[in-house]
Amino acid sequence: MKRKIMVVIINRANYARIKSVLIAIKNHKDLELRIVVGASMLLPRFGEAVNIMLKDGFVIDEEIRITLEGENPITMAKSTGIGLLELPTLLDNHRPDAVITIADRYETLATAVAASYMNIPLVHTQGGETSGSIDHNVRNAITKLAHIHLVTNAKCASRLKKMGENPKRIFITGCPSMDIASKVGSQPDSYIKDYIKNHNFPVDTNQPFLLVVQHPVTTEYQDASFQIGETMKALIKLKMPVIALYPNVDAGSYHMVKKIQHLGVEKLPLFYFYKNFPPEVFLALLKKCSCIVGNSSAGIRESSFYGTPSVTIGSRQRTRDRAGNVTEVGHSAGAIQKAIQKQLGHVRYSPSHLYGDGKAGKRIAEILSKCSLDIVK
Repeated sequence: MKRKIMVVIINRANYARIKSVLIAIKNHKDLELRIVVGASMLLPRFGEAVNIMLKDGFVIDEEIRITLEGENPITMAKSTGIGLLELPTLLDNHRPDAVITIADRYETLATAVAASYMNIPLVHTQGGETSGSIDHNVRNAITKLAHIHLVTNAKCASRLKKMGENPKRIFITGCPSMDIASKVGSQPDSYIKDYIKNHNFPVDTNQPFLLVVQHPVTTEYQDASFQIGETMKALIKLKMPVIALYPNVDAGSYHMVKKIQHLGVEKLPLFYFYKNFPPEVFLALLKKCSCIVGNSSAGIRESSFYGTPSVTIGSRQRTRDRAGNVTEVGHSAGAIQKAIQKQLGHVRYSPSHLYGDGKAGKRIAEILSKCSLDIVK
């Protein structure tokens, strides 16, 4: 009998970091895939990324609407609670043999708690990584609830062992997003060209441009407006084309968008803001850009795979393992501008496989088909 694997996907980054696993599970003779999509994946102002999944050919088995508007600590906590109310019913209806939860989001914590209390084996990706903000604590909390750990490298595996996790349940697979990065890396222009055909995309990606992804820091959400303001001021002075993603749904997001609007950045001729990109298009832009700027983990994880110069701002990724392509800077327009200029003057960095070699999806599917799903820890 096939093992039924349920995957819960709650934002655009989630999808990019599990897509190759979905494909591998779907194609595996001993596995059956169930997909639950929820939270900001369903919201129009975050690009309704669920539509990208549908276009990619995936069947969505369930949708959960759990995100409260407001983007503050209260709505984050309450959204987690709504997820915990909704997910047990879905788990009871589908009765999967295992549930996969991804990384360190507050919404994923609801998945972890629900599966654990319902005695359903929990599979966790990206455990053992370090970062900053509340995400770091959430990731470690999920680790203690999880039964199977799919980690990116030996450092992460070592950290989980020090946390008391059973070494037999820790599997070094690499991050699935590097699978897409590997596929895209050899022909990024083709993915961008296909996207341009159907979307308003005026940037010439064969000329220098910056890719910007900056989110609020949940433990510093009251400073979100100031922080994005400093970044935007630095970018304006550089007078380079900028492709920017709007921030995610975390506390402080609303104030960041309002600051961008107040500064009039969206109307400047060299600035182009987007709600979302398909994973392949985003990674093609990351491959092609002169530098990625902001505080997304993509500026450390996926950027290292390509050796793309990166300027990481603030504390959101402070303790994350990194390759040599990353420069860290504080929230000062002058310092940000100088850091970007320095990276623009640097030759391309050597690619790094710190977060995976591009072969994680099939590894993970094979592990899920054979590993023990004992729920006793």
